[in-house]
Amino acid sequence: MNTPLHPSDPHLSDTAPGRGARSAPRSWLHTDAPALCLDGDWAFRLSPTAAVSEDIAATDFDDSGWDSLPVPSHWVLHGDGAYGRPIYTNVQYPFPIDPPHVPDENPTGDHRRRFTLPDTFADAGRVLLRFDGVESMYKVWVNGAEVGVGTGSRLAQEFDVTDLVHPGENLIVVRVHQWSAASYLEDQDQWWLPGIFRSVTLLARPTGGIDDVWLRTGWHGGLGTIRPELTADPSAYPVTLRIPELGVETVWATPDDLVESVVDAAEPWSAELPRLYDATVSNAAETISLRLGFRTVEIVGDRFLVNGRRVVFHGMNRHETHPVRGRVFDEEHARADLARMKRFNVNAIRTSHYPPHPRLLDLADELGFWVIDECDLETHGFDKLGWEGNPSDDPRWRAAYLDRIQRTVERDKNHPSIVIWSLGNEAGTGSNLAAMAAWVHDRDPGRPVHYEGDHAGEYTDVYSRMYSSIAETTAIGTDGSQAPLLNCTPGEGARQRTKPFLLCEYAHAMGNGPGALDQYEALTRDFPRLHGGFVWEWRDHGILTTTDDGTPFYAYGGDFGEVIHDGNFVMDGMILSDDTPMPSLHEFAAVVQPIRFTVDGDALAIENARHSADTSDLRFLWRAEQDGQVVASGVLSVDPLAAGDRAVLPLPTAQVVRNAETWLTVEAVLSSPTSWAKEGHVVASVQVDRSRPHPPVEPMRRVSEWRPSTGTLSLGQADFERGALVRLAGRDLSGPALELFRAPTDNDEGGSDDVDGSDASIPGVSNAELWRRQGLDRLTTRIQSVEAADGALRTIARVAPADSARWVTLETVWTLTDDGLDLRIEIEPSRGWDTVWPRIGVSFELPDAATPVDGADWFGLGPLESYPDSMAAARVGRFSATVDELNVPYARPQETGHRSAFRQLTLTGAGDPILNLTAIPDAAGRLPGFTLGRHTPQQLAAARHPHELPATTSVRLIVDAAQHGLGSRACGPDVWPAYSLRPEARTIRLRLRDARGLGASA
Repeated sequence: MNTPLHPSDPHLSDTAPGRGARSAPRSWLHTDAPALCLDGDWAFRLSPTAAVSEDIAATDFDDSGWDSLPVPSHWVLHGDGAYGRPIYTNVQYPFPIDPPHVPDENPTGDHRRRFTLPDTFADAGRVLLRFDGVESMYKVWVNGAEVGVGTGSRLAQEFDVTDLVHPGENLIVVRVHQWSAASYLEDQDQWWLPGIFRSVTLLARPTGGIDDVWLRTGWHGGLGTIRPELTADPSAYPVTLRIPELGVETVWATPDDLVESVVDAAEPWSAELPRLYDATVSNAAETISLRLGFRTVEIVGDRFLVNGRRVVFHGMNRHETHPVRGRVFDEEHARADLARMKRFNVNAIRTSHYPPHPRLLDLADELGFWVIDECDLETHGFDKLGWEGNPSDDPRWRAAYLDRIQRTVERDKNHPSIVIWSLGNEAGTGSNLAAMAAWVHDRDPGRPVHYEGDHAGEYTDVYSRMYSSIAETTAIGTDGSQAPLLNCTPGEGARQRTKPFLLCEYAHAMGNGPGALDQYEALTRDFPRLHGGFVWEWRDHGILTTTDDGTPFYAYGGDFGEVIHDGNFVMDGMILSDDTPMPSLHEFAAVVQPIRFTVDGDALAIENARHSADTSDLRFLWRAEQDGQVVASGVLSVDPLAAGDRAVLPLPTAQVVRNAETWLTVEAVLSSPTSWAKEGHVVASVQVDRSRPHPPVEPMRRVSEWRPSTGTLSLGQADFERGALVRLAGRDLSGPALELFRAPTDNDEGGSDDVDGSDASIPGVSNAELWRRQGLDRLTTRIQSVEAADGALRTIARVAPADSARWVTLETVWTLTDDGLDLRIEIEPSRGWDTVWPRIGVSFELPDAATPVDGADWFGLGPLESYPDSMAAARVGRFSATVDELNVPYARPQETGHRSAFRQLTLTGAGDPILNLTAIPDAAGRLPGFTLGRHTPQQLAAARHPHELPATTSVRLIVDAAQHGLGSRACGPDVWPAYSLRPEARTIRLRLRDARGLGASA
């Protein structure tokens, strides 16, 4: 008879990896042996604590009153709150740190399902029950008998149930506890989502079957090699290996025949040329199918090499997350996800911070990625205690640590895409991690071991860091540098500099950002020891939910009423929760493009920066544009370039028209479709300014005599009151008003100590906080003078925050011309401003009208938003977008939509032009940028979610003389000093024209 489980039951506080009929870990194999998928609807009951009777395991237990829940799933994503809510934390645990104990308030989900054993199981020698993923601890019964206990949420576990199943109807019962001792090892930066979230499968293992296969492949000097390892009883032999495409048919008559063999005709596998060969390993009992990729991973000196060539990781940290399913795997979505990565020049994945669904790795083999496969391990919450009590150095947890890395490596060892094993993430350091590394080195010497927390380099093979600044990364890559390294003695630092270096996390992509991607990429070219890195991270983790009135939105921490949470820190990806790529991903693709173009005078150098693929899959197209209009185009004749090769050819010529901007664009595009992109997809591009020198900028008409002016004044079709524009051509339009504030980005709100050389930022205090302290979000204006002349108006105002002795002088001069209005704006700060500014600009308000402004056409940089340290994806051209398209719906509203260096801008309504603006360069040749949106920076800053912004058809145009950079200070370095905006005098010059004319002749 089963006894009730008490909250203090030793299973819940057991540091062991599991109990009962657990089978040894092995590869996740594709076999023709019978299997029964147990996915589908299960009977389900949720209890608030673990103190629930185990009579649910009895075969005669009546579950007719239970609910139904799909498996796989997370119960907190079903039941509309009846089964609890998701919890998001980054570092902190959502329960008291009292290892290995967890609270009595421990949601416990009981699952029951009946199934009929197929006739094909009749001859099985063994029957295994496999769970591919359950969070966090689970107990299993079959036909009333206890099978065992499993932990390791993202790790496969098989139980031997041979003696428990029988022909006909059977019963499986699974009790899942949200919290257990294992939860202390799973403090990854993600949602806590309990449940059976991966498949449950019953496996018939045939008598004389092949329990495991490892075909260790290599590639040396044009030859492939295979070193086989089988787990099978001697009676399972003979076993035959077949690779039909290579003409291989090798018979291993006994275990002694399992020796390395050479395959003459094998082509190598790489992330760019993912050449796979279908293979089978079979005997009389079963056939196992594999896809082989021949490649060799090695470290030579401080170089990380695959097939003898240096690898540069242009990678992403990829969590498994979906706004509806959570971590439940969907292969179609995963394939689309990886295809999107390929289109944006991503070549590597770090499986942060656990092994993904095994089919994801099949896709990585097929599509081509370098993969760091990371173990399901993180104890980051102990950092708050100075790592006191951290399991990583506690012998009681040694078995759990080793079990986790063993299940990771054994499951995934056949994948050619996996080139590095990672022990886990942010778990401090200690003897248990060293033991994991020792086990991996012994089990698989063909792949290096990674773990960022091994700062001293005691047990890992590569030097890895998170969020090191440009300056620090430069020092790491510099031969002979004596600059100290994080948590290293001089001797340890010297040792780390003998290893390949990679950034396992960098460029924190939270909200609008990151900046400085191009600077990090340049370091990989300057310092061969630096092997690139992995952006944090690939996608936002928003969970699709609704407000009380049914409005859908993507939720983050705190939106489900969590007591402990870390807010929107989970929204830090390069694609939105709905799969929309953000501008940052376009910037990444442009920065890391594998074809590099260099222009020197009239010569164009093309370099193939790929690892192994030549350029035979590409065509090189060119086009010439004058003032944004294509005037000539063609195809460059470029012989295929091998990886690493370079060619120089003359730039295409096009007639250059004086007083027009001429831009030459060269693109490398796919010459035929692939599994991840269409023919014509742009892989790399460059744009070159071929304009003749422009004539000097026409000066504004000089006004010799000003006279005081009050009240209402008109200049052509423009109406002014007290020196401020109020109407233009009969349409309400007010401005310009000084704008120094932007809705803080997540990086603006970041308060990391790494200010990367900035003398205008304070370690530990965010720039956004400094802006609020200085009142940049609440400026007040005092008109000092309004003066008029024939066809001209000048206003001088003093603009200052409340309770501040600092101010800005704003001078605006309007001049009537034959075809419009010229506007010159002088912005000059007083002394005493001691921090960076978010922007220097002016705003214009366009209230609702019969024909509201709903879009813009412009000639300038586009098509997406750009900022001083994020410009690589921007190109000069003519573009159009609606107001909504101009702005990114970031999970937390913030600064968005800035288009740099516009020449011409037309605001449109219902497809018709409403207002034309021409930007005139300032004395330094700088052009302004613009932002067109429906909300003020203050409204954006006040909202937590996009749906909280007020609905309006009014628009606000901000013309910026300058913007502050983006940086990645939400978790990383601040804006690089060259891209920081310090208070300074600026000039904005505009020429305004209504579609019907504004000037003196109108």
